[in-house]
Formats: sequence, C-alpha cells, structure tokens
Amino acid sequence: MKTAVYPGSFDPVTFGHLDIIDRALKIFDHVIVAVARNSEKNSLFSVQERVELLSKILEDRPRAKVETFDGLLVDFVRKRGASVTIRGLRAVSDFEFEFQMAQMNRSITKEVETLFMMTSVPYSYLSSSVVKEVSSLNGPVDNLVPPLVKAALDAKFRGK
Repeated sequence: MKTAVYPGSFDPVTFGHLDIIDRALKIFDHVIVAVARNSEKNSLFSVQERVELLSKILEDRPRAKVETFDGLLVDFVRKRGASVTIRGLRAVSDFEFEFQMAQMNRSITKEVETLFMMTSVPYSYLSSSVVKEVSSLNGPVDNLVPPLVKAALDAKFRGK
C-alpha cells in the first residue's frame, strides 16, 4: 500500500489544492493532507479551522486523510509509513524554492522522495494568498474555492 503526504498551509484550501489531491489519489492508495502548524505565518484561518474545512471537503474521498504536523516534514512522513511527499508547482518561480526543500529533505533522509506535480492549467495563477486578497476586497472567489471555503471567507471578512 503506497501512501503519500501532501503538506501545506492550506490557508485556505483552493480548487488548485483539490486538483493535486485528486490527481495524487490516482497514483497512490492513500494521501495524507498534512496541514502545517507554522507559527511564523500570519494565517487567516486557525489550524483547527483549516483541518475542519479540508475534512468536510474531502469526506467523499475516503483515501484522503487530513492531519496536522509541526517539525520536520520528513519525520512526519516516516512516522506515517509514507515515502513520498507531493508538491504542486504553478510556475518556474515555485521550482527554485521547492527544489531546495526537496534537496534538503533528501540530505536528511534518503527514505523520502519528493514528487512534483505541475498544476493543471486552470489553476496556474491560483494561490491561497490571491484568494484571501480578492475575498478581502469583496471580489468573486466562487471559481477559486469550494462553496464551504467561500462561506468561511465571507464569515472572516464580512461577518456573514
């Protein structure tokens, strides 16, 4: 049974993230969506809120499981019995950072591989940061995030 870990902040989860998860589920038996507990990032949603949103959105994908992690990603991956991390790439600008992280992880342990997945074309411009900015300015995000996330964004920015 092959398990992969898809780590990220998911603040908030977008259709781009879901596209990567769905495509990873075609390759792996199980995908652990690992929400990072990163206190250095100024997140809109708490870790618990992000886990709840992802869990509800992924409830029709039983082979996808949502967990949180802190510390070294490779330690988390090994503890979960996985051997692959999945990283989505939108553009060449993403590659340099992701390449450095993959090389660092590889230097820590040879047991964990990094699989880069190119984002699908409709999501090549999409990021959680863009979603938050557009939503904060009362712009349309219906085509960027699931309805549950849109409602959560509206509640954060407009108290709805």
